[in-house]
Amino acid sequence: MDRRTKEQTVSELQEKLKQAKLGVLTSFNAMNVEKMEALRNALRKNDAELKVVKNTLLGIASRETGFSVLADHFKWPVAVVLSYKDPVAPTKALIEFAKKNPELEIKVGVLDGQLLTKSDITALAELPSREVLLGRLVSVMAAVPTSFVTVLSGVPRSFVQVLNAYCDKKKPLN
Repeated sequence: MDRRTKEQTVSELQEKLKQAKLGVLTSFNAMNVEKMEALRNALRKNDAELKVVKNTLLGIASRETGFSVLADHFKWPVAVVLSYKDPVAPTKALIEFAKKNPELEIKVGVLDGQLLTKSDITALAELPSREVLLGRLVSVMAAVPTSFVTVLSGVPRSFVQVLNAYCDKKKPLN
């Protein structure tokens, strides 16, 4: 690879790193091409991508990004998973793939500039999806006004019940 190609690769990679919300470093030593393509396809379905990059180029590209916290981990043949939107779905796909393919080893990650350990990444994968969390938020928000209306309607309802009881008491018995 000549110098010009390396510079272009670094600049493209740096732009991707600046846009990414989540990055996960993986080791893929014994994986064959078919499994790598299957992993790429699984990640692509979840708005993420897998890049295999030389450590020196990744180190240079990560200097002015939130990925600079990973610089100490660029020591083995590395593939980086980049997610630009929801960090949970690609993490779930990655963890599921790693369970089925033990040759894929998840090392560390970064989420919005914060270093993630392997256990942090596993915990992130166990979170519900964004849609489920938004649904829960909507149901909580809808419960508050419903409860408020129920409380407010209690006073007039009690008043009407008292009036009905008074009317029933005043009716003549047949």
